[in-house]
Amino acid sequence: MGLPDELVSGGVLKFRVYGGSDCSAMAQRNSQQSDLQRRLVPRGFWQRITPPQLFVASFALLIFAGVLGFRLLPGLFDGERLGWIDSLFMATSAVCVTGLSVITTADRLTFSGELFLLLLVQLGALGILTFTSLIIAAFGRRLSLHQESLVIVRTESAPHLSPRELTRSIVRYTIISEVCGAILLYAFWGPLLGWREAIWPSVFHAVSAFCNAGFSTFSDSLVGFQQQPQILLVISGLIIAGGLGFLTHHELLRKLRAVRSQTAFRMSLQTRIVLVTTLVLLFAGWGLLTVLEWDSTLSGMAFTDRLINGLFMSVTARTAGFNSIDYGDAADSSVLITMLLMSIGGSPGSTAGGLKTTTFALILMVAWSRLRGNEHTTAWYRTIPEQTASRAVGLFTAGIAVAFIGMLLLTISESADGASGASLRDCVFEAVSALNTVGLSTGMTQELSDAGRLIAVLLMFLGRVGMLTLAAALTVRRLGADGFRYANEDVVVG
Repeated sequence: MGLPDELVSGGVLKFRVYGGSDCSAMAQRNSQQSDLQRRLVPRGFWQRITPPQLFVASFALLIFAGVLGFRLLPGLFDGERLGWIDSLFMATSAVCVTGLSVITTADRLTFSGELFLLLLVQLGALGILTFTSLIIAAFGRRLSLHQESLVIVRTESAPHLSPRELTRSIVRYTIISEVCGAILLYAFWGPLLGWREAIWPSVFHAVSAFCNAGFSTFSDSLVGFQQQPQILLVISGLIIAGGLGFLTHHELLRKLRAVRSQTAFRMSLQTRIVLVTTLVLLFAGWGLLTVLEWDSTLSGMAFTDRLINGLFMSVTARTAGFNSIDYGDAADSSVLITMLLMSIGGSPGSTAGGLKTTTFALILMVAWSRLRGNEHTTAWYRTIPEQTASRAVGLFTAGIAVAFIGMLLLTISESADGASGASLRDCVFEAVSALNTVGLSTGMTQELSDAGRLIAVLLMFLGRVGMLTLAAALTVRRLGADGFRYANEDVVVG
């Protein structure tokens, strides 16, 4: 390919040397031309949509489909069909894998109704798994919004997996966990319920537990099995497996293979934080709740059953929603600890809600570093980027603000004339449970007024998509930052 004539004279190439001002002007012109081209070239719908918009829209559409299904599909209910508000509540609770219910599923839903409810739970959970894995993988990577919103990208913990393989692995992990859980539950429930009658409860509870949904085919959840430790342990295992997240599970498998083959493999900092924080919260909650409820809701049980139920209370508070005791009879101190565990929730890339274990751990590490006078936050000989620490603080602040507003609105709606007139404790517990998509209740859910149910719907939706959308927005903002800042001026803190 020949050179332009204006660059050639008598066989000699002509060069123009640009100075600093010339380069700056040329870069500015190129930038302006690129912006103009982006404005002039028409973009389709999929090129204009952003990851937060895609995420929120997918959940909203799934909830809308659930509402129409509860209202229009025949054979879902024994008796009268649900109204629009109740249908919206149930669809939102299922899609957002919360577990709060304004009806008793065992009494009102037929087999078809329970199957439809479980389908919404499974679709909602798989959507959360795949999209949150995408958001985690996008942290710190140079990807366009279009790529982030439409594909699952490879992560640092799974660099050998293509986007398609990553998605397939997530689905495979989900199915294998649920199938194994269903088989174990069937083996334990078969002698108690009958081998034929135990099939559906085993499948339903395996899916509901792994997805951290908390829906049950029994009218009293798992209270009737509080003296069946093997069943509570299987449900606990499924909840923990769903709450750890795919990325943690994937690294644990790689670590196991490395040990077997005697090769070196270093787990990522995120996986270490997830595992340590999960274990600390699990055992701390187990000890505190067991001691506080030993002579209360756990009284009358055998020694082993008390320990297992205390463990189950600690596990299920991490956004699962099953209960083996009546939380309406629990001590105020136990309710407070349960609300703290609900607010922390599970881990990133999992089916669980809450602020997430990594966010909670980062808040503590940032506070400890600042109190010691350190400018940087470190863990396991690694320095955590300040942008990540700032995002954790931002998510924590936003979560506290939304929780307070939800408590206030729910207290106002339920103290109005004709409403349930619930206590402050019940309203606060309900709001925290809804926002963190837990599903535990002191018995207030079915007594909520229409306004209270709509507030709970909004809290469940915000709790499921709001924090993740905010995390995505903060990440996109960081990737697109131009480095501009104003002059510094300090303020007094404390």
